[in-house]
Amino acid sequence: MDSPESSVSTRSWHARLELLLSAEQGRTHLARRAHEGPLYVQRTFRPAGDDALHLYVVHPPGGLVGGDDLEISVRLTKGASALITTPAAQKLYRSQGLLARQRARLDVQDGAHLEWFPAETIVFDGAIARLETSVELAPGASFCGWDVTCLGRPSAGERFAHGSLHSSFVVRRGQPLVHERLTLEGTSVLDEPWGLAGYPVYGTLYFVPARAAVAAQACERLRSELAAGEGPHAVSAMDDLLVVRALGRSCEQVRAVFVRAWKLLRPLSHGAPACPPRIWST
Repeated sequence: MDSPESSVSTRSWHARLELLLSAEQGRTHLARRAHEGPLYVQRTFRPAGDDALHLYVVHPPGGLVGGDDLEISVRLTKGASALITTPAAQKLYRSQGLLARQRARLDVQDGAHLEWFPAETIVFDGAIARLETSVELAPGASFCGWDVTCLGRPSAGERFAHGSLHSSFVVRRGQPLVHERLTLEGTSVLDEPWGLAGYPVYGTLYFVPARAAVAAQACERLRSELAAGEGPHAVSAMDDLLVVRALGRSCEQVRAVFVRAWKLLRPLSHGAPACPPRIWST
């Protein structure tokens, strides 16, 4: 019997999720949700001591095969605050020629705050995929989000030797603050010193506070606080954008760097400490 990662599904999944979050009397509510196919929000949470509404996006198949197409659209109206995460890694399975695609469009209005923390993406050997994330920020909005990718399955001794991955992450506030694109064709940059230097996991955290001065103020503090972290990482600030990059031998290693950074950054943007989602502890 063929394993899921070595076969092409006889039925491609085309799934869509739309979320609208609004603030009423200082509390954020899920005002609207619509979905098609296997992609939805199971329930919302209000952790004690946190002003953000926590949501878990669920994709029951747990991965994409060639031909699958997922689209997520999130809009936060004025004053809303939300943290969105996923309960498990997204897997990109081996393809026999068809493209798997996932798109996320995030719209954050004036005075709203979005924390976007999906679990890692695991790219199986032979996958053919395109990942796109686009963030639109209004003046006075803030955003903190990360993107973590694991090439192959290091724990199983599998490398990403064949296939292709095209990914993009765009953050705009009127004009682009960052527009990153990456194309990987098999092992083209995995072992190169100018590439990933043999690390199978890479990730980037993006932080855009409501006030531009906060990014520059946080940059030096983060560099100092993260200096003792495991694995190569770097912190840089450009106008009102702060970026943390990390490489690792495992997803847990990179996530640990980003969680530490988030715990330092959140009080600067929200005036309140970080409250990790409960699902991260399960």
